[in-house]
Amino acid sequence: MKPHTGLTIDGYTLEEKLHTGGFATIWQVSHPDHALPMVMKVPTILDGDDGPTIVGFEVEQMIMPRLSGPHVPRVLGIGDFAVMPYIVTEAIAGGSLLATFKRAPLPLDQVIEIAARMADALADIHRQGVVHLDLKPENFLQRETGEMVLIDYGLSRHDLLPDLLAEEFRIPMGTYPYIAPEQFLRSRDDPRSDLFALGAMIYEMATGKPPFGIPQRLRGVRRRLWRDPVPPRALRPEIPEWLQEIILRALEVDPLRRYQSAAQLAFDLAHPGQVKLTARALKRRQDGWLAVFHRWRDLRRLKQFRAPDSVARHIATVPIICVAVDLAPEHEALADLLRDHVRRMLVTRPEARIACVNVIRTARLGIDQMTDDRGNNLHVLRLVQLRHWAEGIDLGEERLTHTVLEGADPGQAIIDHAAQIHADHIVMGARAHSTARRYLGSVSAQVVAEAHCSVTVIRRPDRAEPAPAQTAAAEA
Repeated sequence: MKPHTGLTIDGYTLEEKLHTGGFATIWQVSHPDHALPMVMKVPTILDGDDGPTIVGFEVEQMIMPRLSGPHVPRVLGIGDFAVMPYIVTEAIAGGSLLATFKRAPLPLDQVIEIAARMADALADIHRQGVVHLDLKPENFLQRETGEMVLIDYGLSRHDLLPDLLAEEFRIPMGTYPYIAPEQFLRSRDDPRSDLFALGAMIYEMATGKPPFGIPQRLRGVRRRLWRDPVPPRALRPEIPEWLQEIILRALEVDPLRRYQSAAQLAFDLAHPGQVKLTARALKRRQDGWLAVFHRWRDLRRLKQFRAPDSVARHIATVPIICVAVDLAPEHEALADLLRDHVRRMLVTRPEARIACVNVIRTARLGIDQMTDDRGNNLHVLRLVQLRHWAEGIDLGEERLTHTVLEGADPGQAIIDHAAQIHADHIVMGARAHSTARRYLGSVSAQVVAEAHCSVTVIRRPDRAEPAPAQTAAAEA
């Protein structure tokens, strides 16, 4: 069956063709059981053998129903190849980033804001076990509420599903201006490939040019194994050094030298003052011919880079850990236990980033009560105390942040902040039992119940028992 205006299949009526691409057509559709705007994607299957299109669409039909959240379109229906293959999803009203990229170079504040939202979406699908492998401006749609939505999973790889494309084909797949070097080497299971593509798009938004041009053949893609891009600041001097550091780190040839997760890249975009500057930040020209020759000599026969065993395991090795610290003097011993636990966590997760947080409960304070008896600003005082508490954690400034939040509901403030920074884990202390906490609930119980990630609660041992200091951890 061929799609056409007026066709009804499984209750969906095709109304208007919205887009014709090289591999599929997109139709506006309606259904009597669904009031929301919807679109149907139908693969363009040519006469004869059209293996890549068929297999790619099968991959998309397997992956998309397994994804959820604001950064993926909601799937409403799937059609079998026996009649007419299709995928019906909600319509995303905001359009793609393609028109935005055509206006590049963009104002730098806009580059940073868009890049952060792109990184948010990428971090979300990586947490769900998917490597996209075909990131490009037209595959980022925007909701009216601001979230980026990733579409087109025909080249993607899911941790828990067979990789049909790798089983069927032996050619590199992807969009050439953004494809990572390891994709050229036929690797399809490394989430850092998506970070390379994201870095290429941030470069393009900032400079107006793709970092490696627009190659038409794989031979042009192969050169990026040894040829570095022109540094962004050479094309646009007002680009700050910290942003060039982020872009060029994402574009490193060896995946081990890139950002190891989209969440960490997003973290740096939100904390520019703590980005560790290296020689990348200061570059003003491409590497000389001798350096390029040495890379060519070393990499021209390279067969593959080492890829992680799985997306989930890789992300688990580079977490962002949110540590909520109670700085009240009467809970100093509990704060010490919390710091000891964080140090032990870093032994097994040496690449983790630690985000230290304290909350000022504003419901207990008036507008004019944000100072102590000596006139010191409470926010500044707490920040100093938080930094002092964290001195026992042996991490560089680029991997250790300090934030003082203000809010009437401390639990909700911690939950919201952890979500904002893409925290993979929350660690916090729990005060001693009391009648009020038993009936009104505790902050730690609220965070355990409502946080989007795992939570460890540290409690002091019962003082009545002469046991050595230890940690009681409850994970949820």
